[in-house]
Amino acid sequence: MPTGYFGIGIEHVKTGYNVGTLWRSASILGAAFLFTIGRRYSPQSSDTSGAWKSIPLYNHDSFDEFYNAIPYDCVLVGVEMTERATPIREYAHPPRAVYLLGSEDQGLTPAAMARCHHLIALPGVGSLNVAVAGSIVMFDRHSKSPA
Repeated sequence: MPTGYFGIGIEHVKTGYNVGTLWRSASILGAAFLFTIGRRYSPQSSDTSGAWKSIPLYNHDSFDEFYNAIPYDCVLVGVEMTERATPIREYAHPPRAVYLLGSEDQGLTPAAMARCHHLIALPGVGSLNVAVAGSIVMFDRHSKSPA
């Protein structure tokens, strides 16, 4: 059962709308921070709840910059449909985690997947919107936490 804290973010996110939507879900589901790697979106607000007031957003120019900024003793968990990934239903979330989602059109880069401590996969046969996928991961963590 996870305790501690977690952050969540997107590598090479394509649209600001997905950042705002993920930010709102992160606020509701208990994230400590949000991040992007290699920004290629134009900032705009789909975060109608004002989550920016309570959860910081960090923008990293590169994966290496992001990786060097991961908090001490956090597990990097990539979310990707790959044979190496553990199905989320079977995954025990670590106490301190950083969840990394891939871009809407490319997924996680091979270099990022290679440096993840764990990979998890969501159920289904198709691709989900990145903000929806992140919300599912956070809900799963929340649902497996002690009350």
